[in-house]
Amino acid sequence: MRPTQIGIVDKRMLNNNDFISVQEADFDVGQHYAHLTTVKPGDTGAVVLFSGLVRDLQDAKIAAMELEYYPGMTEASLQKIVLQARDKWPLISVRLVHRYGQLQRHDQIVLVGVAAGHRQDAFAACEFIMDYLKQDAPFWKAEITAAGEKRWVDAKQSDQQAHKRWV
Repeated sequence: MRPTQIGIVDKRMLNNNDFISVQEADFDVGQHYAHLTTVKPGDTGAVVLFSGLVRDLQDAKIAAMELEYYPGMTEASLQKIVLQARDKWPLISVRLVHRYGQLQRHDQIVLVGVAAGHRQDAFAACEFIMDYLKQDAPFWKAEITAAGEKRWVDAKQSDQQAHKRWV
């Protein structure tokens, strides 16, 4: 299945330096890093990348994770999050990729990449995007244990607290 990519329509982002994708296929972290470093190489002083992985639960081994999303609404939500980050920090480029479908243990789930002139801006924006994504983006996760049990994942208190610190 082809990735769902959205065109950025906000005037602040018409330079096409940003990329947002919801896709079933895996992603290449190196490819996204290369893009972030070459958009405005003379202005880029920092690149921060975050890649989230499928991991085991504390009380059970995970065999797989199923991720579902709401097409159209999810992409709009991700765009809004990137725009909010752009309002807070002077960013050069943002790469945001989130997978859906069935993922195996240790597969990549999400990538947030940020290029900025300074490390503080890049770190803060990357963390902000991830905190808002975990709280606001319409994704649903089910963990499938090695025993075949399917558990829907509820929102975590820690994710809610991380989100609140930016408000």
